[in-house]
Amino acid sequence: MALVLLGDSATTSSITNTLSISETANVTASAPSSTQTVYFNTGSVQYFTSNAANNWTINIAFSSSTTLNSAMSIGQALTLAVLATQGSTAYYNTAVQIDGTTSGVTTYWQGGSAPTKGNASGIDVYTYTIVKTSSATYTVLASQTQF
Repeated sequence: MALVLLGDSATTSSITNTLSISETANVTASAPSSTQTVYFNTGSVQYFTSNAANNWTINIAFSSSTTLNSAMSIGQALTLAVLATQGSTAYYNTAVQIDGTTSGVTTYWQGGSAPTKGNASGIDVYTYTIVKTSSATYTVLASQTQF
């Protein structure tokens, strides 16, 4: 990318820079399990490409060896998207855990209510914005969008 700064001929210059606007997606050829752990360090987008076969609890951690509590500081936030492929019978996310527990996790769903169904024959995208408010204490803003 070249950026040209405009001015008089004595002060005109050019800056060259490389811009990367991608993020890592963890694409998994499976469906969410009944308690599906996702690790943020593998990507902020988690895509399950096989049809969901059951409702699930999402469990969010930083990695297999690091808790989200130890990876985040108070006042930090992260956003994670989980893409769940749906067949003719649709399923949905029933609960949100962080580091294996719902204790200290307050989840607010867009529109005021948690989903009660999935959307058949498409992809449901669940987005979670997690704000660490105290040690092992989080506010989660969650949504479900049908594609």
